[in-house]
Amino acid sequence: MKVLHRRALLRGTSGGLGIALAGGLLPGLPRARAQEGWRPSQTVRVIVPAAAGGTTDIMGRLLANHLTQHWGQAAVVENKSGAGGTIGTAEVVRAKPDGHTILLGNIGPQAIAHSLFRNLPYRADQLIPVSNMIQGPNVLVVHPSLPVETAKDFIAYIRANPGKLSYGTPGLGQSPHLSAVWFSQLTGTRATAVHYRGAGPSMMGLVAGEVQFSFDNLTSAMVQVREGRVRALGVSSAERNPQLPDLPAMREVAPELANYEVNTWFGAFYPAGTPEAVVGALNAQIKALLELPETKKRFAEMGGVSAYGTPAQYAAFVRAETEKWGEVLKREGLQLDAG
Repeated sequence: MKVLHRRALLRGTSGGLGIALAGGLLPGLPRARAQEGWRPSQTVRVIVPAAAGGTTDIMGRLLANHLTQHWGQAAVVENKSGAGGTIGTAEVVRAKPDGHTILLGNIGPQAIAHSLFRNLPYRADQLIPVSNMIQGPNVLVVHPSLPVETAKDFIAYIRANPGKLSYGTPGLGQSPHLSAVWFSQLTGTRATAVHYRGAGPSMMGLVAGEVQFSFDNLTSAMVQVREGRVRALGVSSAERNPQLPDLPAMREVAPELANYEVNTWFGAFYPAGTPEAVVGALNAQIKALLELPETKKRFAEMGGVSAYGTPAQYAAFVRAETEKWGEVLKREGLQLDAG
């Protein structure tokens, strides 16, 4: 893991984003053709640009299992973590655009990274957005040993101990990282960032007491919260989450957090040049997966909501996210070298 002091490297803030999408199949593509047309002729690789255990990984495995059952070919998850998700993304960009390599992307490498990194090894137009899958808030969680019971307690405690606490992140520039950065900016507090290779390792670090707090995706933190291994203090969304109705939205906690809102999202991409029929086939399978009762139940347990979209809708959504994060990062003058 890599330890970086917030003031030494970060001066950024992060805005709240994320909308649930709804829509039909790829425009002009008949339903029967999309559902019964293209199928893979060999093993499908689902590249997850993050370590095992986090939401990106969870979504990648849900998709891979579904495709294996419905496409008649094995779909295998490959975790390619590191550099804020850019390593795995770059591998997909270089892959043959024949439908056999899928990227399970997220807000970090597919939106934030385009403005965060100077020498990003790929461009937005080198990927085809296929469909969003799930969205959800981040959650402020602390190690049980920290003497705080509420978000207000936490703010008072971190203010009384400037620079003495450390927080875990799933990687530099990921939304949980920028959630902590923005929180620190708004509250005038200081803490040290500890960057792990993914949400899973970051949570393990918090549970082990290597760090004192973190802003984690609620979808991946829910199990640890419910088992009492970490203490949840608030969510980053504008409203409370129905799975944890007693947990306040951070903007409720203090006047300086009135505009604090962050949502994360996770969805599928293909390399540029992938045929439209292939894109439509994957989009149809994602739609079918998200409509399953067991998927809806799983998402509810994770604290997330379904976010299906047609390729056109998802592309517009990703562009809007990229532009908004670009404005935030430019305004704060936060830019780093990739790698």
